[in-house]
Amino acid sequence: MKSITSRDNPLYKELKHLAGSAQARRKEGRSLLDGVHLCEAYLQFVGKPSLCVVGESALQHHEVLPLIVQCEERATTCIALPDALFDALSQVENGVNILFLIDTPAAQTAPALRGNAVLLDNLQDPGNLGSILRSAAAAGIQQAYCSTGSVSAWSPKVLRAGMGAQFMLQIFENVDLGELVAGSSVPVLATSSHATRTIYQLDLRQPAAWLFGHEGQGVAPELLDLATQQVAIPHRGHIESLNVAASAAVCFFEQLRQQTSQT
Repeated sequence: MKSITSRDNPLYKELKHLAGSAQARRKEGRSLLDGVHLCEAYLQFVGKPSLCVVGESALQHHEVLPLIVQCEERATTCIALPDALFDALSQVENGVNILFLIDTPAAQTAPALRGNAVLLDNLQDPGNLGSILRSAAAAGIQQAYCSTGSVSAWSPKVLRAGMGAQFMLQIFENVDLGELVAGSSVPVLATSSHATRTIYQLDLRQPAAWLFGHEGQGVAPELLDLATQQVAIPHRGHIESLNVAASAAVCFFEQLRQQTSQT
């Protein structure tokens, strides 16, 4: 394993630039995976990273050693950094010092809606997007469509919140959701506190797509009008509504419950 000790090393300077600039990551088409869990998930579900970077204190860590071995078996370059240099790349506090440099999946043309999916309209909070992707993957949903203006699914904070879900889903970004919904062959369901029918009154045994919107403004009115049906999540107390990530999880797992109960 090669060791880099200078901040002036060209490779280290490139990594620091990528770590600190979303614009640089977009331009280069690269992303950084920070921490053991994300790196494990990438090796399991995708394959070979472009580069493996390890802080010196983690070189003998019991969770890191197997990842280094897998990378070397796949002919991935591995480099070691003093912890001070590694910490300047990482946004994780008190984590295990390993990260992967990967090629961000290339943008794909969004296919028509034909099965279980989640549609996200102008979602802004990285934690919410990551949590929704994680819940979707856990519930067996395979496709996520994000509108123009939504936070990037490959930003460091979204990746950490997703905990590897990005590698289990087909994610389509900058999608015209209006066009997508208009051409859907499955029902598109949007949650609304003003709806009279609840998710527990729906027959969710067949495929359906869920539509969620901006944390404060919700789904755009013109898009909401295109939804097949608006439904409510019943709750008690004086809270007006649930967080969008919590709402999505409730919907996904009610759908999963119904679809698995018929098998």
